[in-house]
Amino acid sequence: MALERTEVEKIAHLARLGLSEGELPHTTATLNSILGLIDSMQAVDTDGIEPLAHPLETTQRLRADAVTEANQREAYQAIAPAVESGLYLVPKVIE
Repeated sequence: MALERTEVEKIAHLARLGLSEGELPHTTATLNSILGLIDSMQAVDTDGIEPLAHPLETTQRLRADAVTEANQREAYQAIAPAVESGLYLVPKVIE
């Protein structure tokens, strides 16, 4: 499926993209190459192939649950406008 210039202009208008006259041929060619790639991917025979949840059948590496930074709560709260019992106080926004 190839897009014509008028179709690209309509798509650009709907997407609220301001394409100049010089950008239209390049944008048309780019969109047509993307659609060509999609067509070639859809032409691949996938009968008998089970879908995967993830392309790589691996498990995620987990890191150790260890503290890596020092506690700086007092330093951060020292510059806060209002603090009470280790909590930040904020103005009420809902009545």
